[in-house]
Amino acid sequence: MTSLTDGRGGAVELSIGGMTCASCANRIERKLNKLDGVTATVNYATEKAKVTFPADLDPLALVQEVEKAGYTAELPHEGPKEEAEKPDNSLRDRLIVAVVLSVPVVAMAMIPALQFRYWQWLSLALAGPVVVYAGWPFHKAAWTNLRHGTATMDTLVSMGTLAAFGWSLWALFFGTAGMPGMIHPFELTIQRTDGAGNIYLEAAAGVTAFILAGRYFESRSKRKAGAALRALMELGAKDVELADGRRVPADQLKAGDLFVVRPGEKIATDGVIEEGTSAVDASMLTGESVPVEVRPGDAVTGATVNAGGRLVVRATRVGADTQLAQMARLVEEAQTGKAEVQRLADRISGVFVPIVIALAVGTLGFWLGTGNGAGAAFTAAVAVLIIACPCALGLATPTALLVGTGRGAQLGILIKGPEVLESTRKADTIVLDKTGTVTEGRMTLTEVHVAEGEDEAEVLRLAGALEHASEHPIAQAVARAARSDATVEDFANVEGLGVQGVVDGHAVLVGRPRLLEEWSQHLTPELVEALEQAQAAGRTAVAVGWDGRARAVLVVSDVVKATSAEAVTELKRLGLTPVLLTGDNEKVARAVAAEVGIDEVIAEVLPADKVEVVKRLQAEGKVVAMVGDGVNDAAALAQADLGLAMGTGTDAAIEASDLTLVRGDLRVTADALRLSRRTLATIKGNLFWAFAYNVAALPLAAMGLLNPMIAGAAMAFSSVFVVSNSLRLRAFK
Repeated sequence: MTSLTDGRGGAVELSIGGMTCASCANRIERKLNKLDGVTATVNYATEKAKVTFPADLDPLALVQEVEKAGYTAELPHEGPKEEAEKPDNSLRDRLIVAVVLSVPVVAMAMIPALQFRYWQWLSLALAGPVVVYAGWPFHKAAWTNLRHGTATMDTLVSMGTLAAFGWSLWALFFGTAGMPGMIHPFELTIQRTDGAGNIYLEAAAGVTAFILAGRYFESRSKRKAGAALRALMELGAKDVELADGRRVPADQLKAGDLFVVRPGEKIATDGVIEEGTSAVDASMLTGESVPVEVRPGDAVTGATVNAGGRLVVRATRVGADTQLAQMARLVEEAQTGKAEVQRLADRISGVFVPIVIALAVGTLGFWLGTGNGAGAAFTAAVAVLIIACPCALGLATPTALLVGTGRGAQLGILIKGPEVLESTRKADTIVLDKTGTVTEGRMTLTEVHVAEGEDEAEVLRLAGALEHASEHPIAQAVARAARSDATVEDFANVEGLGVQGVVDGHAVLVGRPRLLEEWSQHLTPELVEALEQAQAAGRTAVAVGWDGRARAVLVVSDVVKATSAEAVTELKRLGLTPVLLTGDNEKVARAVAAEVGIDEVIAEVLPADKVEVVKRLQAEGKVVAMVGDGVNDAAALAQADLGLAMGTGTDAAIEASDLTLVRGDLRVTADALRLSRRTLATIKGNLFWAFAYNVAALPLAAMGLLNPMIAGAAMAFSSVFVVSNSLRLRAFK
């Protein structure tokens, strides 16, 4: 989206940098919307802000407004632009430093045998870079929050680690902790102390390393949010041959231009056929396996493939007006506003953090006011900050996610990131795309009906050889089943009717019954009945004849996967209501649904209608899971509460989904839903206990019954508990 202006105003898409949570996006949105005449929507997942503004406003003012809020913004670049360095790289470097240096610090604090003479000074040398360099993103975010009067998890992390590090510096240089032979007792006895002999470097370094690890994996997942849009746009043709013979980039086409599409090429943009007839394979865009026969006057869609003859097409819609571009916008709109409980920890921290800070200040004032020494007062206040430091809170989501995704990979289930599970609720309705999901997704020869006295093997040998010379998907289905090596001569494609040629001396015809009738080859009553039964069931039937006589009827269809019926039964057992959703005709859809045991069918829907179906089900109060594999499913997968893509499907569908079923087996859907529910329940349990531990321990710290060392131990225990709880997912079956 580039900057657009007219006499009434303009629209621009800004690239936003520096956001660390959903509240950051909300803050930028509020800031921009305060400007007169400005309407802004900020998407945290894609790090973009879509802004409309009045004509008298310079777009640079929008950038300045975002920068005033403490973030960065860039206007769209014209022409090629080098890809910026991924923020993952910076986080990765900081994480490596944190892990390498913090492990020995924690080990020396926890194991007395490692506490050699002056060990505490080595701990200081190792912990310093961890707190200052590795923890810099937290400190920077905390400073930004402070300038704007807000607080997030970054605020607590920064305050807790700096407080622990600062107190350790005081104890080492001005207290008794720097004395030779100092022992750091890891004891859990409640005692009052002035804290002058205690250091908390392991808490400062350990908290930084743990939280940084969670932030790193979170950042990697977030950067993949816009991949579905790129996958959609990459489907289009890159260049095109104009009717005058020139070859130009596809983006230079204008409405009204005539361009040529040869067999096997993609149609460059939406248009109307001016010359030629062919079969257009729209499976990349619609997911449907049966090609569409087209002739002059018919409309065609960009990114579909010409599977037959040469076409001359007049462009009618180009650029942002094409169906492909509109589908990309649908995906983007569906992704915006997902994850109702996304970033739960940050939202709760917005209230929790100020309370903890106020409690720490109140604790310090209380102890000073009651005549206790400054050391005891500061020790109690530091204990409050350390015990409240949300290490467990930060680990709650990434540890459960890492274990859940690892187990899922073993089961053929790929989970994309924390956004998936935080936004997933208990599904009660599952929408299944037909082609490629419930069915195989390609045409297959299913029945062979031969006239009396004919040999089925001979029919397949001759028909298969002739069809092998055709690129039509129905012909290829017959050719695959026959595997004939017979020689074909004088092959010809008869427009709209079928094919003809000479095979081993026989003049063979394969196609519509009308093609055979033109050669006075009429179907027998038995073959007519077989043809009508196939058509009534929504299948495709072609006639075969040679040497003046109709010999057989071949039935071709997209067959149901062998495991689909079992999968539907399992989904019902989980309490889900299956719905079959397809762009195919009603008759075919009903036949497939009856075969696998689905009662509710929604057929003959366009790509945009699939999104509306999901929205309608959600409006009825249902929690919708969607399973699909085609590009036309991408927007619906993104809109659904839980999107599942078959691994055998298109890249766009896989990128838009929340989970990918690698094996393409619909039975894995049930496993994916169970794993998602279990992982989400684990995350919620982790978050509950992370806060519960704070609620229980904060009063003890404020009353001076919990010195910072014990607070650090309690904090470490809460982290161990969260990790252990997450590891239980490894036993998922």
